[in-house]
Amino acid sequence: MSLFDKIDEIRDIRRDEKFMKQALKEAKKAYDLKEVPIGCVIVQDDKVIARGYNRRNTDKSVLMHAELMAMKKACKKVKDWRLEDCTMYITLEPCQMCAGAIVQARIPRVVIGSMNPKAGCAGSVLNILQMEQFNHQCEVERGVLQEECSRVLTDFFRELREEKRKSQS
Repeated sequence: MSLFDKIDEIRDIRRDEKFMKQALKEAKKAYDLKEVPIGCVIVQDDKVIARGYNRRNTDKSVLMHAELMAMKKACKKVKDWRLEDCTMYITLEPCQMCAGAIVQARIPRVVIGSMNPKAGCAGSVLNILQMEQFNHQCEVERGVLQEECSRVLTDFFRELREEKRKSQS
């Protein structure tokens, strides 16, 4: 690897971390609503064009996942259902519904903070994003700001258990 390749790689890592920090800000919005803290941003030409965070309980809808909210906004912004020149940054590995929507939207690159070994569909349980049987596969980058993304979820569920214990006492 040449020096220029290493410089480009460091630049890419910094860019991914910058946008994942913005996805973490979205996750904090969900956290403040007592929603599972998952955040997402969609980037086009190095600019955030859409944001989303979990609102399933708040809106009483199974469809209110961070990724779906962000994709809906991004499609409106680009005036197309295809998001072919965008990158998605998600704090937690997507579920099967969101992974399917990502493939349908033709998003070429997905950056994931924390993996979800119980329900993730970008490599943990399934890998819908990279199934050769589909007409589109995504490039997937895993583990960007993994510690921070995991800590938000761990803290959230710890606090939830503590509240439940207190209410039962």
